Amino acid sequence: MQTSSRKLLIILAGLVLAGFVVYQSTGFVHKANFSGQKLLHAVAGANLYLLLLPIFVIYSCYAIRSLRWQLFQGNLGSSRFWVIYKMTLAGFAAIFILGRPGEPVRPLLLARKEKLPIADMFGIYALERLFDTGSTAVIAALALFFVNSQSGGGETTSALGTAAKTAGTLLFTGVTAAVVFLVYLRLHGTALLERRLGGWRTMPGWRGPVARILLGVVRGAQAIRDGKELLLAIFYSGLHWFLVLLVYYWGTHAFGNTSPRMAALTLGEVMLVMAFSLVGSVVQLPAVGGGAQLASVLVYTKMFGVETEPATAAAVVLWLIGFAACCLAGVPFLIQEGLSLGKLREFAHEKEATGEAAQ
Repeated sequence: MQTSSRKLLIILAGLVLAGFVVYQSTGFVHKANFSGQKLLHAVAGANLYLLLLPIFVIYSCYAIRSLRWQLFQGNLGSSRFWVIYKMTLAGFAAIFILGRPGEPVRPLLLARKEKLPIADMFGIYALERLFDTGSTAVIAALALFFVNSQSGGGETTSALGTAAKTAGTLLFTGVTAAVVFLVYLRLHGTALLERRLGGWRTMPGWRGPVARILLGVVRGAQAIRDGKELLLAIFYSGLHWFLVLLVYYWGTHAFGNTSPRMAALTLGEVMLVMAFSLVGSVVQLPAVGGGAQLASVLVYTKMFGVETEPATAAAVVLWLIGFAACCLAGVPFLIQEGLSLGKLREFAHEKEATGEAAQ
């Protein structure tokens, strides 16, 4: 058991060092104020059990995400949890390998496995994105309100608190408006919107993509039959993101042995790290990531005064757990589906021909 732990730490150290090389190449980490020796010390001193627990939890998050998809897909036809769960892991592994171009792989795989129309699958995908975007906005708003409540005296902290309160209010307002819009589409506006946007789909410029996105959300809204299913979808979303928050909390405290400031971070403060990381994850490079780690390090160091080395170690490890851990099961599922790296790229590009035609 002790030998296995050493091997795991060595592998983890190598992955963290790889992340450090990425940061150096982008100019984020400067040799003048960064110590590789301190980074290795932070990794060696990490609590192994607090790093293994989040890996188990993140797979539970994918299971909850699959339950939400099953809820939507059940109103369209075949909806088998185990198939959805496997294709969810495979789809997120494709995103890790290819970056954002891998996003269409999951709905295409599910359409093929469940023998359902591709347009319906992309409709559910658009609805899922809407729920995730709304959840991210709520997390960011709560985190910003937290900053506002924690800001003390001084001109800078007062300005930060005012900005946080304003941003939080706007985010909550945006989420409320999105929910109202979704309910309206489900009850009244679907047919009207499809008729009005039908001609936009083939137009050049911005109208075509906007029409396809909106029509995808419209088709996804049809997967929600009543208020009970809407509340259940909201429950699944809330549970999913709360577990993700626990992943960030345990992953942060895993480095508490080498950073007392890291060990002192509360759940609310870690929520702020998570919020910035989610926003930063929009910048996603294939098998490298980038924005999520950078955003996490900035919050750890600039807002909470954590040393650069444990902050970098925690940011990279959290990114590996949140974005790369799915590959442990997802890549074998992709291979099982006969998707090599070359075929995976071709499969991802099918959205241009198949996904857009389905709209």
